[in-house]
Amino acid sequence: MAKTGSLSINSENIFPIIKKWLYSDHDIFYRELVSNGCDAITKLKKLALMGEYEEPENPEYKVLVTVNPTDKTIKIEDNGLGMTEEEVDEYINQIAFSGAQDFLNKYKDKAGEDQIIGHFGLGFYSAFMVADRVEIHTLSYKADAKPVHWVSDGGTEFEMTDGDKAGHGTVITLYLNEDSTEFANEFRAREVLQKYCAFMPVEIYVNDETREPMPETIGAEELLDSDVIVETIVEEETQKYKIEQRPVPVNDTKPLWNKHPNECTEDEYKDFYRKVFQDYKEPLFWIHLNMDYPFNLKGILYFPKINMEYESIEGKIKLFNNQVFIADNIKEVIPEFLMLLKGTIDCPDLPLNVSRSALQNDGFVKKISDYITKKVADKLSGMCKTDRETYEKYWDDINPFIKFGCLKDEKFADKMNDYIIFKNLEDKYVTLKDYLEIAKEKNHENQVFYVTDAIEQSQYINMFKDAELEAVYLTQAIDNPFMSQLEYKNEGVKFQRIDADVNDIFKEADAVTDEDAKTSLSEIFKAALGMEQLDVKVENLKNTGLASMITVSEESRRIQEMMKMYSAQGMGMGADMFPVSETLVLNANNSLVKYVLAHKDGEHTAKICEQLYDLAKLAHGSLTPERMTKFIARSGEIMMLMTGEE
Repeated sequence: MAKTGSLSINSENIFPIIKKWLYSDHDIFYRELVSNGCDAITKLKKLALMGEYEEPENPEYKVLVTVNPTDKTIKIEDNGLGMTEEEVDEYINQIAFSGAQDFLNKYKDKAGEDQIIGHFGLGFYSAFMVADRVEIHTLSYKADAKPVHWVSDGGTEFEMTDGDKAGHGTVITLYLNEDSTEFANEFRAREVLQKYCAFMPVEIYVNDETREPMPETIGAEELLDSDVIVETIVEEETQKYKIEQRPVPVNDTKPLWNKHPNECTEDEYKDFYRKVFQDYKEPLFWIHLNMDYPFNLKGILYFPKINMEYESIEGKIKLFNNQVFIADNIKEVIPEFLMLLKGTIDCPDLPLNVSRSALQNDGFVKKISDYITKKVADKLSGMCKTDRETYEKYWDDINPFIKFGCLKDEKFADKMNDYIIFKNLEDKYVTLKDYLEIAKEKNHENQVFYVTDAIEQSQYINMFKDAELEAVYLTQAIDNPFMSQLEYKNEGVKFQRIDADVNDIFKEADAVTDEDAKTSLSEIFKAALGMEQLDVKVENLKNTGLASMITVSEESRRIQEMMKMYSAQGMGMGADMFPVSETLVLNANNSLVKYVLAHKDGEHTAKICEQLYDLAKLAHGSLTPERMTKFIARSGEIMMLMTGEE
């Protein structure tokens, strides 16, 4: 006979899961317990606004974390609404029943602007990751409520009795296990609280019961009514006071992202950046996100100044949920290319799992990600349109980010298409559209010439400048795949490095081709250099002073760059597998080249061939150590010949 029934959860089975697997970091118990305390205070403030609780004048709401490294205990105390015996039984003794959700459901039409942090009832049980024993002392704000004392060893059994707490609120005491005593250290506690709770909406204080307070001395004009005076000091008729040190909260209850952008000053943005990211360099600029519909999202994204040569270009974007830190750089929310930025994003609508450490509901998260991408693109395109001078000033710093974004996100690429700029040989910025219009006038329509190394390609740069040809600088590693994308998106457009071939504009238009002479020169140079596989090309160039130059196949160069990238990523394919295809170009109009042709068997012909090849290689970059040694020795010999001495 079939048996039916309801599945039940046994606490003895679920607690090992909570203690070991629900939270990836054990220090997260601080976040969960402190956010519960903040919730209790926020709920009480809401009830006061709705007239269901009579609030005292100038209430000092706070969460107090007290550590005792000697006793190995932590107390987390709030002066919020507290709990009755029935509420402890409902919210603590029933695992995963959410008091925050219950409160929101009850007051959903009356709730004010303050946000309730909690979403799940499991946060309290994170205490058992670090504690062998947990106690709760609580007293509800409700009239005639009685204090409650709850205690549990290990979390599987509890005892609940009448308590002796005075004043509404809750105190949770953790008796730490031997593996977790570090959390009772004041400095460790502050470190964890500043990590998770730096922007929680209620002031959080930390106190070490075993440490003697250090008094501070202040003037009479600085004295507050709440100060506890330890000693009065009179010096030269000036009265000063030694007071017990004033507690300073570890958190900022009003983070800058919660303010309207129009209310924030430039100094506030910069101070916030330095405070959050400990970065001494000022950011270039920032984007303030502020959205209420169709989801609630606020935040600030900073474009940091990047030293491409010496620094990693990985940024850090901190994700918050109702001012509670969740994680850094969650890729589901933050598009990959935005990881180069630094910033904070607070989204209360994020669909978090029960541990508030990961996301669910991919469709909704994708909408959030798309919105962030759109706002970044709007900021950049708007700057280019309305403040082109500033946009150009920042371009060297922000262009790797923009190009990476275009490669990774098609929508971002479409939005930025008209705002990609290139520095030309006159150090002026042009868009691709501007360049193509100029190229059409110069008779190289749809052909984009570019420079990757101003020193290595200086000979060609000078040739281009003399011929008034347009070229742009593309000097970064990301430019290789970016060019390929631009070629794909702009039909017919072809990028070519200025040393890939000799442009027709540099050649004599009516030169007579002597194929025999070209073949002869090629053979002479191959023999002199001992390079039978050398590709030699003979041209009639207008510049008679130029004897030789090296050109590099665009296709082979790009393949080698791609192999370098694969090799750097550990994919086992090195650039040596596909060497760059070089061509030695000889100018048939140059006197030295003519000399070689006329004296193919001359005494100094081989020496001249080697010198012309090495000069071309030097102009194109550098020589191998072996060739450089020979070049220097040969140059000396040639100068001696010029003087007529042996």
